[in-house]
Amino acid sequence: MNKTLIVVWLTGLLMTTGANGQSGIQQRVDTIPGTVISFEMKLIPGGTFLMGSPDNEPDRTPDEGPRFEVAVDSFWIGTYEVTFEEYNVFRDKSLDIPTANNPSWNADAVVRPSPPYEDPTFGMGKDGFPAASMTQFAALQYCRWLSEKTGVFYRLPTEAEWEYACRAGTTGRYYFGDEAEQLDAHAWYYDNSNEAYKKVGKKLSNPWGLYDMLGNVSEWTLDQYQEDAYMQLAKMNEVNPWIKPTKLHPRTVRGGSWDNDMEDVRCACRIESSDRWKERDPQIPKSYWWNTDSPFVGFRLVRPAKQPAKEEQEAFWARVLGD
Repeated sequence: MNKTLIVVWLTGLLMTTGANGQSGIQQRVDTIPGTVISFEMKLIPGGTFLMGSPDNEPDRTPDEGPRFEVAVDSFWIGTYEVTFEEYNVFRDKSLDIPTANNPSWNADAVVRPSPPYEDPTFGMGKDGFPAASMTQFAALQYCRWLSEKTGVFYRLPTEAEWEYACRAGTTGRYYFGDEAEQLDAHAWYYDNSNEAYKKVGKKLSNPWGLYDMLGNVSEWTLDQYQEDAYMQLAKMNEVNPWIKPTKLHPRTVRGGSWDNDMEDVRCACRIESSDRWKERDPQIPKSYWWNTDSPFVGFRLVRPAKQPAKEEQEAFWARVLGD
């Protein structure tokens, strides 16, 4: 990982100036209760940006437009993609114990991931590697489990939040500009990955100190994939726009992965999920939890800066998980 140049404590949080020049971005380290496993998050200041790509961007596809202005509120987002160490606390009930801050925690009340039919790592590695091969349902259930265990609301990012965080105030094809020859320094993709994901944080970060926003594993968002989504969102003219899900597929993943060609590893590129990602799953019905054929998909956490009320959280989980 790139070493931070300056670190000072500020009201229990960290203020960093990093090797890529990011300045004034607060970060926090949250720990999963009852464990020593922690994860780092950056505070992304709310603002506006142009979502999508211009008509003349190389490799642009029609679903990346029309470009339109989007406003988002402040939110915390994972500095790194969620790792297998984090996700395995959720999978393993023996690691999930009551704590002094949550003595009434009932692990038996939590729905656990079913055993995967295939090794979800496909032999690529677990310690320090991004959690992959799970469905969006599995990623959302992890967020719900973590929210209930900690009392803090975590979720997946919307497409708008994801692209805003990825761009980090930039407007080019990539967050470092338009020069494709620089991609190797920032992302794992098909040409340089040796056909496997890598440990998180081994490439350069974006200007806001976020690693692997491009490449390594693609990342689930909250949005239903629609080719004309931007036309609809532009008409809504809402802060924090979101294409709310109405069916299981397709949903939208972002960032591209170790298995994607260079043209898919861009800030604006949108990828739609597919039933083919679990084609070899022999279970009937196929697993809600695991994709036997997508070790290229993972996820990243968001923690809204303004926490929603309990009833809002319950309504959210009912919508995204069909409670």
